Amino acid sequence: MRVFVTGGTGLIGSAAVAELLGSGHSVLALARSDASAAAVRTAGAEPLRGGLADPDVLRAGAARADGVIHLAFSHDFSSSEAITAAVAEETAALAALGEELAGSDRPLVAVAGTPQTPGRPSTEADPLSTEGMMGGRSLAVAAVLELASRGVRSTAVRLPRTVHNQGRGGFAEVLAGTARQTGVSGYPGDGTQRWPAVHALDAAVLLRLALEQAPGGSSWHAVADEGDAVRDIAAVIGRRLGLPVESVPSQTYGPLGALLATDQPSSSADTRRALGWEPKQPRLLDDLANLQP
Repeated sequence: MRVFVTGGTGLIGSAAVAELLGSGHSVLALARSDASAAAVRTAGAEPLRGGLADPDVLRAGAARADGVIHLAFSHDFSSSEAITAAVAEETAALAALGEELAGSDRPLVAVAGTPQTPGRPSTEADPLSTEGMMGGRSLAVAAVLELASRGVRSTAVRLPRTVHNQGRGGFAEVLAGTARQTGVSGYPGDGTQRWPAVHALDAAVLLRLALEQAPGGSSWHAVADEGDAVRDIAAVIGRRLGLPVESVPSQTYGPLGALLATDQPSSSADTRRALGWEPKQPRLLDDLANLQP
């Protein structure tokens, strides 16, 4: 299968490209810079120059492919305005991809976050929240799933708040970055809130399986760790960076503060059973041993 991938040079995207190539697929990857194009070629894929803001390029990439995996997203979380702009850009990009694929029965894999369900781990059957700053992203993914009625084998892989590799990635990296800036390995609230996690290499396998097997309109959970207590994550970061570990106000983390303070464990039992996915890589607390001081 020839697969068009957006975000193919990021933490998750580079793992996905390698997984696809290693499984016998060929990859056309969106590249917004010369450096990204060079990285795509080095990985063994073909670059397509352009960005998410160019719907003509996105449609051209989808037209040349047997399926699409969309991973690109701006990770500027510095302000609510930046997050809103990123969601709007992605919404338009997914609409362009969907229009090109309509009526073709080709797969389109989009990503979202795992939902929060008070009192229990969320499951694949739980709806995504359409409230708050990231609510627009849930609406965009819902629109992708509705493309199943228009001849697109569309599916959503829900990623946990921390997708990691070699101690980098996700909300754990936010904690580590803030710890370096403030001199304290902090956690919001009492730190008992739990975050799900998955290694990027395991997430890449699920993205491939969804592309190859998943029926249209389905959602899956790329969750290896059902929920690590945030204070345990902060404790490992503190040891690696040689910093004290303390509770800090949620405002320390800017627009993400309220989200970081929530308890949000998640299950992937249905995904493992239906698609035969089984995470094999190190868990988050073990992988954080690779965090650079």
